[in-house]
Amino acid sequence: MTRAQSWSAPDRDGVCTLALDVGAASTLRGRRLSRAFPAAPGKLSAWPQPWRQLLTEWLGQGSPRRKWATLLRIAGNSRFALAHELLAALLRGGWVELEEKREQGQWAPAWLRFLDGGALRAALELPDREALALQWGEQAARPLRDPRLQAAHRALQQLPPQRALSRLALLHALDDWAEQRRFGTRRDFSLFARGHTKAVTSADWDWLEGCLDSAAFGVERHTPALWLRAPLTLYRGGARLDLAAVEDCIALTPVTVAHLTQIEGGIGCWRVLENRTSFERAARRYGAADGVLWLPGFAPEWWRAAVGRLLALCPAGALIACDPDPAGIEIALQSSALWQAAGLPWQPWGMDIATLAGLRERRPLSQDDRERLGRLMLQPLPGTLQALARWMLAHGEKGEQEGAL
Repeated sequence: MTRAQSWSAPDRDGVCTLALDVGAASTLRGRRLSRAFPAAPGKLSAWPQPWRQLLTEWLGQGSPRRKWATLLRIAGNSRFALAHELLAALLRGGWVELEEKREQGQWAPAWLRFLDGGALRAALELPDREALALQWGEQAARPLRDPRLQAAHRALQQLPPQRALSRLALLHALDDWAEQRRFGTRRDFSLFARGHTKAVTSADWDWLEGCLDSAAFGVERHTPALWLRAPLTLYRGGARLDLAAVEDCIALTPVTVAHLTQIEGGIGCWRVLENRTSFERAARRYGAADGVLWLPGFAPEWWRAAVGRLLALCPAGALIACDPDPAGIEIALQSSALWQAAGLPWQPWGMDIATLAGLRERRPLSQDDRERLGRLMLQPLPGTLQALARWMLAHGEKGEQEGAL
């Protein structure tokens, strides 16, 4: 076998040929490598959109050297002719080297190598992978203030750089949203984060919800609402709403509660429940005499503002019921701050050793649970909650409110 030592002279299209392992001249078995030699790679701005679209798909599919059969499969039967047109344009433009094989008496494409993928991506206005990886490294080092975002931040490591950067920007926007104590709908947050009410895609929302509870950050699918039942009459100027007509529960928007001017009637206490099913049961059972409120986990600012308004117009002590677990203790302490700020008494409800030990089903503590309990034990806790925390640490178990209330 022989190997040519130099390229041939350019043909009329500027394409030079280098023979590789040609073999016997009589059979022309073997292969050859072809390449264009213009002074500089050709411009793509005038290329038809179908060419640009297919080239984008080719570039997104792997390494610089690709099998021609693979590229044809990407094009599909409907774009077979288009693929050959694009190949010829790339060759003439100096963007690729083409390795051909002799098949049935003709030269056929075998391998394609993109000579400068970065420049080609730039010409197509596609993101540069190396630049994205560098940018990701810089942005990922920027700290997030809210520790609840850490799990989502870690999950970004598994994503391609471009998508990871886009979603990292969402996490930083959510961090700012929480820091500024904002609340609103998904569209409100989308406007805040990306400048348009529909800029956060459904795929982004699915990813976020899989990593964290966006409602805990004050981002609701729809207008947030305070769920309650109470034997009270609410006034806004000359208008009134008699909650005594409600037999189970009703939802009031934060704006509605904020504009209340007076509340008539009396309640024994405010009963606050974290679990939604337990809340609905308690609303039916106690709502004719007490005020019963649903607490949506770690209460967002809108919920705290609304309940603060209720306490200003209808002050009463509280019984706060959350899951008998480490997070439940934190949630109870957070919500109790509203009653403490108003100078009103509160106490845990259904968050004691007897309740937890009496549950039919209990779950083992996770490492995160143990760390959370360790932090809680460093601060002063109400006696009932302190005893509950110690019992959980000693027995390694926690429970859910729904099994007790």
